[in-house]
Amino acid sequence: MISVDETVFLWINGLAGKIPTIDGIIRVLSCDIFTPAVMILALMAIWFGGRDQVRRERHQRAVFCALASMGFAHLIVAIFNAFYDRPRPFEAFPDQVNLIFYPPTDPSFPSNAAAAFFALAIGIFVFNRKLGMILLIPAIIVSFGRVYMGIHYPLDIIGGFLVAIVATSVALLVLKLAEPIPSWCLKLARKAYLA
Repeated sequence: MISVDETVFLWINGLAGKIPTIDGIIRVLSCDIFTPAVMILALMAIWFGGRDQVRRERHQRAVFCALASMGFAHLIVAIFNAFYDRPRPFEAFPDQVNLIFYPPTDPSFPSNAAAAFFALAIGIFVFNRKLGMILLIPAIIVSFGRVYMGIHYPLDIIGGFLVAIVATSVALLVLKLAEPIPSWCLKLARKAYLA
């Protein structure tokens, strides 16, 4: 019996392979290079952005939170994968999946890519809702693309999103407990003209 998760996956993935131009666009947007590069540039712009010192410092704390959230998200996914190894869709349904991406070898649930991108976006969102919402767009595109390309189930993406929420909560707590270290780092960066 096929679950709802698998049915939705097969419907979305069934769209792949029909229009090569769309496949190519999704492959580029969801690959391991393009969107991470966009996110890095966005974080750099946020780091140096802000009309005044107060906003700039708030943005820099947002970047601290986003990066810490991403780190904790990777840690949570690694711990989860050590105990649960869900096969990828192309492994479970080799004759039904349109795999248009390289076949990853790590477990499918939760999605590490979704956890990382959502963690970055949510980490920024906590400090600046507008910028966080903008960063949610590439996170959603990558997540949809991973299902479309045949390497994740929708539930893997939802799991990655939930991991990102937990990771951001942990990051906020750690940054709060670590104070005044983040403030010292910002002061040092300002003295070195890096903030």
